[in-house]
Amino acid sequence: MTNPTLEHWNTLDASAATDAILPCNGSHAWAEGMAALRPFDTAFDLTCTADRIWLTLSETDWQQAFDSHPRIGEHKAKAATAQSLSWSSTEQSAAQLTADTEAQLAAANRAYEQQFGRIFIVCASGKTAEEILAILNARLANDPATELREAAEQQRQITQIRLRKWLAAT
Repeated sequence: MTNPTLEHWNTLDASAATDAILPCNGSHAWAEGMAALRPFDTAFDLTCTADRIWLTLSETDWQQAFDSHPRIGEHKAKAATAQSLSWSSTEQSAAQLTADTEAQLAAANRAYEQQFGRIFIVCASGKTAEEILAILNARLANDPATELREAAEQQRQITQIRLRKWLAAT
């Protein structure tokens, strides 16, 4: 059985296809790569290709995807689409913030940004604010190369979740 969203996306011109899938990741190079490899027969083909493209991108392309996310506990991002911000809000919904946790997250986010030069990226779906804070604090111990790989892995996971949401939309 074919997916109606995927079926329609396969028929779009390259520019429209790029724009349609961009909110799933935030990197223009990733979205352009996905659009260029159409048509996809199955959602499985799409999601496997999404990973392959993601892992071949440059650090600059990864950063563009990272910039499409708001900080944990915030609702704005450097470079995000409305759909991406909506998904971020849903992904962070389990992370109910107390004033204390919010202050701790803000301080840890600042420390992370000072140390690594970008916002903290985590696949927040289903995680509490306390769990996210613990992950953030643990990742502050990473060296820059390890942390870049971890941030990229978290973005890959987020992309997979968003692709499933995108494919489920009608």
